[in-house]
Amino acid sequence: MSLDQYEQRVYLNGGNHNVVRLIDRAAVSVLDVGCGCGQTAAQLRARDPHKRIDGITASADEAQVAREHLDECWVADIEQALPEALSTRQYDVLVLAHILEHLRDPERTLARLVRLLKPGGSCVIAVPNVMAYKQRWQFVRGRFEYADSGVMDETHLRFYSYDTAQGLLSKSPELVLARRSVTGAAPLWRARRVLPPWLSARLDAVACRRWPNLFGGEVLLECRKQSGLAPQQAAVV
Repeated sequence: MSLDQYEQRVYLNGGNHNVVRLIDRAAVSVLDVGCGCGQTAAQLRARDPHKRIDGITASADEAQVAREHLDECWVADIEQALPEALSTRQYDVLVLAHILEHLRDPERTLARLVRLLKPGGSCVIAVPNVMAYKQRWQFVRGRFEYADSGVMDETHLRFYSYDTAQGLLSKSPELVLARRSVTGAAPLWRARRVLPPWLSARLDAVACRRWPNLFGGEVLLECRKQSGLAPQQAAVV
């Protein structure tokens, strides 16, 4: 999708609290790549007012809204070039929440973005899981249809599962995967109406932990940037 096409899209999703909870509270500076209208930044700023939070989006309309929550926000096609202002900057945290699946070459783009991360800094990546049970059922029914939003968003160029998402790091050897997890829910359906909320949450957590590729709707990768060290095997949970 071209930059001109993205300028017509405005993503209002309420923010991603699952990503916010993975951002180090002690971190001072954060770059939200694919910041949308800044709702995730708004959640993060409410939690940690002291942080510097910058963002990048491909949509001028999104940037206009996002600047309310960000210190700086740039409009750029990150597969072509990064904003000139970033040439001398580095951040404690790099956030890429539901952006890499929109790119033609996400692995190479991630490798370019990693230079903006300080040694020892963290990178939080979120992508939708195309193999979650609801989407699997659509495939079984013979339906492969794009939509305005969700895992089959018409702007998605790449698709990932719990098993394949870590392949995004293939061209970034300095990024070490620290933890891989999912967020999602068990198919409790009507039972959820009568179960205590704590029990529903518990069942959701057990299902996602034991069968992440089936019940996880979102895959989260927590990474660390190492410098001058040989890549170590990730602790995958």
